[in-house]
Amino acid sequence: MSGREPVDIMLIAEGTYPYVRGGVSSWIDQLIKGLPHYRFGVLFLGSTREEYTKMQYSLPENVHFFEEYFLFDEVEVKAPAKRKMGKEAMAKIRKFHQHIRSKAYVDYRQLLTPELLLDEVQLEDLLYAEESWDFIRENYRRNCDDISFIDYFWTVRSIHRPIWLLAKIAQRIDFAKVVHAPSTGYAGFTAALIKNFHGTPFMLTEHGIYIRERKMDMHANAAFSLYKSTLQKSIGSSDYLKSMWINFFEKIGFFTYQSADEILSLFQGARSLQIAFGAPEARCSVIPNGVDTRRLGALVAKREAGVPRVITLLGRVVAIKDIKTFIRAMRIVADRFPDVEGWITGPMDEDKRYAEECERMVTSMRLENNIRFLGFQKIDDILPKSGILTLTSVSEGMPLVILEGFAAGLPCVATDVGSCSELICGALDDTDRAIGKAGEVVAVADASALAQAYIRLLEDEDLWKQYQQNAIKRVNTFYTQELFFEKYDAIYRKELSRWQA
Repeated sequence: MSGREPVDIMLIAEGTYPYVRGGVSSWIDQLIKGLPHYRFGVLFLGSTREEYTKMQYSLPENVHFFEEYFLFDEVEVKAPAKRKMGKEAMAKIRKFHQHIRSKAYVDYRQLLTPELLLDEVQLEDLLYAEESWDFIRENYRRNCDDISFIDYFWTVRSIHRPIWLLAKIAQRIDFAKVVHAPSTGYAGFTAALIKNFHGTPFMLTEHGIYIRERKMDMHANAAFSLYKSTLQKSIGSSDYLKSMWINFFEKIGFFTYQSADEILSLFQGARSLQIAFGAPEARCSVIPNGVDTRRLGALVAKREAGVPRVITLLGRVVAIKDIKTFIRAMRIVADRFPDVEGWITGPMDEDKRYAEECERMVTSMRLENNIRFLGFQKIDDILPKSGILTLTSVSEGMPLVILEGFAAGLPCVATDVGSCSELICGALDDTDRAIGKAGEVVAVADASALAQAYIRLLEDEDLWKQYQQNAIKRVNTFYTQELFFEKYDAIYRKELSRWQA
């Protein structure tokens, strides 16, 4: 044992809580506070320290452990000494890479062992040994000698370096009774290593399907810089390098699915995707998000009569939220209602270049009097003043903001991603479907369809009121935080009993 005080649940947060507001971070904060009888730990994994300078959440009293690691920080190293890697260790590395490239079923639990990652092969061996250098050159010549060797070399280093760093972290986390990751990726991989090294029960909750989102990111070049070394300059130019990253995330995702005892998702569509990506069906189940319907329900009484001509987008100003399509839709709506306002309510510092492009777009489309960038705001202040809640994302899991809007009496217009259609139209069972629609669902990136949905709700108050009633009924029937806490408490107790056994 490490000598640390045991924690009941170790949450592993990748690029989210406690540094980034909203989304998964809100979910983690809600879970910890809602189950105060458990001792939680939080392990934060970030890209570089400079990207995470200020915590956005205060750690609750029942968080008894917190550590943070930055996987792509540049570190000063002395000139490496000449190293030799043993033949057996090099043979295992070659075998591991053959399996990574193979499409056949592989039990990665037999490969990613503490013996390999901590004893037989050191990170320094992989980075500096002559045998490793020869292996990199050999693969480059065989697979992609038409691209820059420098880019290929640094891609290989960037892919491999976190594996050994995370193995060292996993070795230290021997004091958690249950480990819980809210995604696959590096968080899930770390949790899987902890399970593999120490036998710790492992729960996985996927909010969005990580590998699917990473594919979207990389094909769009939107977030690819998160996974590369700062020394790589032209990585976006090579489809082969992108495919290396995609293959890597697919394989560590599969390892995570192999290792997890409980594989949870937020809605049925996500569960089906998990199974398609290799998750064992018998371990997969659904626990929807839940919101504080009592607190948010009190906001309904604060609404003024009529439908405010305010369309609110609650979300980060980043490409995956497709703020630009919202701006285009607002141009159409403003032609019909010159006094309409679009409130973009979320942080603007995650992708500053994209945020600046959105601001310039507002100016070029002469919407300065219609669109407001409000930054982070308390939803209790924003929702009662809004007429429509909207999400224009190209990818979502199960957005808490839709449920929060429903509880506050606000219909939603959203793109058909994630569980948005299920939430707005009802899909859980016949009772849910019988409630009726609580808004409108449109195709991704269709500014005209968004605008027409906004206009319809702003013009037809009777329809708006019907959607409002349906929204309130649905969230209070199926999506209360009491149900959410009850279900997670039951699974935690089940996994803790396995640890004690």
